[in-house]
Amino acid sequence: MSSYKKVSLSEINQSIETPNNNHFWQNLKAFLGPGALVAVGYMDPGNWITSVVGGASYKYSLLFVILISSIIAMQLQQMAGKLGIVTRMDLAQATAHHAPKWLRYSLWVILELALMATDLAEVIGSAIALNLLFKIPIMVAILLTVLDVFLLLLLMKFGFKKIESIVTTLILTILGIFSYLVALSNPSMQGIFGGYLPTSTLFESPLPGHESQLTLALGIVGATVMPHNLYLHSSLSQTRKINHKDKKDIRKAVRFMTWDSNLQLSLAFVVNSLLLILGASLFFGHASEISAFSQMYNALQDSTIAGAIASSTLSTLFALALLASGQNSTITGTLTGQIVMEGFLHMKLPQWIIRVGTRIFALLPVMIVAVLFGHQEKTLDQLLVYSQVFLSIALPFSIFPLIYLTSKKSVMGEFTNAKWNTILGYVVSIILTILNIKLLFDIF
Repeated sequence: MSSYKKVSLSEINQSIETPNNNHFWQNLKAFLGPGALVAVGYMDPGNWITSVVGGASYKYSLLFVILISSIIAMQLQQMAGKLGIVTRMDLAQATAHHAPKWLRYSLWVILELALMATDLAEVIGSAIALNLLFKIPIMVAILLTVLDVFLLLLLMKFGFKKIESIVTTLILTILGIFSYLVALSNPSMQGIFGGYLPTSTLFESPLPGHESQLTLALGIVGATVMPHNLYLHSSLSQTRKINHKDKKDIRKAVRFMTWDSNLQLSLAFVVNSLLLILGASLFFGHASEISAFSQMYNALQDSTIAGAIASSTLSTLFALALLASGQNSTITGTLTGQIVMEGFLHMKLPQWIIRVGTRIFALLPVMIVAVLFGHQEKTLDQLLVYSQVFLSIALPFSIFPLIYLTSKKSVMGEFTNAKWNTILGYVVSIILTILNIKLLFDIF
């Protein structure tokens, strides 16, 4: 198994004690947490437009895509978490350690662009939520999101478990709000269960005035299976203190990391399903009228769209959920920016400088977009859809190195992937790559 001299996110690495026994519930409680921060990336503001518009355009038929994306996510996140625990390297460090210099820098550039696309969704989502709730101008609200970095620096002083608890609370808030909204919308249970079954309509020509199902489906994949989460999980899985000289302890850590990851990603699957179901049950036939966050906000209090349940309370709940999602995502996005920059570039600056620097660097394109389109919120939201499509295109550049590394005995020792898992991973990566090439031809 490989080793690496610089640890990932050193201030929290191996910082949380774990029980020295095999008691299931005690261990599960100790290992629960990193999965919550990973799950955040699967329900960030970028998902919202794509999923709700998908439901409003094609009813429940894209639920199958959310299901498949969530299963793929569970497989890949388990590999990422295992890589971190076994090698004591995050994915950026491991890739840089085993790749030639030209490939390392090429992958870093692609990942930085992917992080910018992620930030575009997260920052604009938070800014629009602040604008809707408090009437703060979009540009000012975007600048306020820089304060998230300092909030994160402050929270780090109180221990990483506190951050995990805050993130989990915000996730449950989002889940509660959307469960309530969907319950009020009275969805078709038959339509929901039918939507989880595969359909050939994915490749049909789009309806007039709508995005194609394939474009929305790949947007959902890009929003659900996100490249930066693989890097994040490979680092956060190392926050639990284990004895790396004891193979049994490593095996136990991998087992409970998998429990944590799958439980939290199941919550993300439910939230993403609720988003699409809300679009299908409440906004079907009004896709062009809810393609922006402010339009959704207004639609929830418009009886001609939302029907008898329309009210300002629903709009406020929606904006609060959007703010919670944006805040969660900016915390995890900042951590990932640090992981990627430190891992690929081997930077030796103080971590707070790297964290602030990567955050400002990632915000630059968002600021440019806001200056150019600041008074056209629908245009900003349309850019979110295409940012998720870009993430889907960038995804194979993270998946292939991950699968390669976790299938190598020289890297993972006895903890290599099962052969079927490796083959399945490569098949998924190849299919995604082919679909992405088709998408590029369709768009351009």
